[in-house]
Amino acid sequence: QVHVVESGGGLVQAGVSLILSCTASGRTSMIYDMGWFRHAPGRELESVAGITWSGGTTYYADSVKGRFTISRDNAKNTMYLQMNSLKPEDTAVYYCATAMSRSEFIARRYDYWGQGTQVTVSS
Repeated sequence: QVHVVESGGGLVQAGVSLILSCTASGRTSMIYDMGWFRHAPGRELESVAGITWSGGTTYYADSVKGRFTISRDNAKNTMYLQMNSLKPEDTAVYYCATAMSRSEFIARRYDYWGQGTQVTVSS
């Protein structure tokens, strides 16, 4: 089993940057990849970005390409999401999740989820 905890959310103005962190514990050696997802009111869960734990392959949703950067620090079992040029439409609860096998960054293939951290971007 793997336990993940997100941190770094908050209330910010449009245009600024924010960085989210996700730290995993437990059977971290079995992690295949990790991902960031977000859920805004009235909208479906969206896959924002993902990264494989060993090879560093990344994925980004079109809506965040060029603005968000995902990275990982295997030694710290931590994944980061650097969010630049934030927009009001980025407002959502952001979740971190881990997959113990190849997920192709599809939400239903992720095994363990954090509690989420709220990001609110004001205009």
